[in-house]
Amino acid sequence: MPGAILGTSHLVSFLLHHFILLYAGVIIFSAVELISGAMLISGFLTRLAAILTLGLSFTLMLLFGWQGATCIDEWTMAASNFGMGITLFLVGGGAYSVDNWLLKKKPALAQRAWFRWLGGSEPLPLSDAAFKKLALTLFWIAVVFIVATYSYYRGSVITPFHGDPTGVKIHHIQMRDLQIAPDGSVTVHMYVNAGTASVPAHIISARLLNAHGKVVEVWSGKQLSHLPAINIHNDYDYQKISPDSVLGLKAGLGAAATVHLPVSDSSGFIGTGDGPYQLQLLDINGKTMSISAHIEGS
Repeated sequence: MPGAILGTSHLVSFLLHHFILLYAGVIIFSAVELISGAMLISGFLTRLAAILTLGLSFTLMLLFGWQGATCIDEWTMAASNFGMGITLFLVGGGAYSVDNWLLKKKPALAQRAWFRWLGGSEPLPLSDAAFKKLALTLFWIAVVFIVATYSYYRGSVITPFHGDPTGVKIHHIQMRDLQIAPDGSVTVHMYVNAGTASVPAHIISARLLNAHGKVVEVWSGKQLSHLPAINIHNDYDYQKISPDSVLGLKAGLGAAATVHLPVSDSSGFIGTGDGPYQLQLLDINGKTMSISAHIEGS
């Protein structure tokens, strides 16, 4: 979900919240992949299979290209499939395709527009000029879409080569909806929107600073590791933010949750409305992430 482009992350999030739709989507996607692959191998309705392939490739390139070494191969295969799908749609099946066998059995099919649009072997029912325009249009769609998405994911087109936009090596936690109670307790939504998928992010401490940069609350790794389950409300059942037995909080890539941090030292917090307070999270790699808000009611 992190890094999926053109708003598709919202679609993934919606499906994660509706298991029946997610389950059905996985089955339908797999079935289309299986059926269109069998059609391409056999050369049955080759152009229709090519169109299905284009749809699959388009979806894969939007969803799975971002995640570094884990999924860049998926994007590469989909990009190749995208170009091959356009080619097969334009030229149709080969001499040994089922489409060609059907034409030999029933020559009248060559006069049917629907068969020439969906099947192979025979040219599309277009004039030479119209076919040339269609071919050039599809060519430029392929070039722009493939090159633009690769440039976004990896650069090397108009910018130097770079890691994927979500950073495969360094975890990042996006925070929003920070609420600071007058007693110093904190509620915040956390979302691991970058980092490697092979290991979870680890938050080893959190602290609250006042407008002057003075630390007024600290939650150590030990305190975070003992947070009760009722204090963590995960958005999804697949990746979760949860206490780690030693290091504090652990969170897999894509995990999102609303976390409540209770008062850690009530005697050390004096809440005032003097400027915004800042919550800082420190991860195991020494990276600090922060968000600011005023005390509730101030």
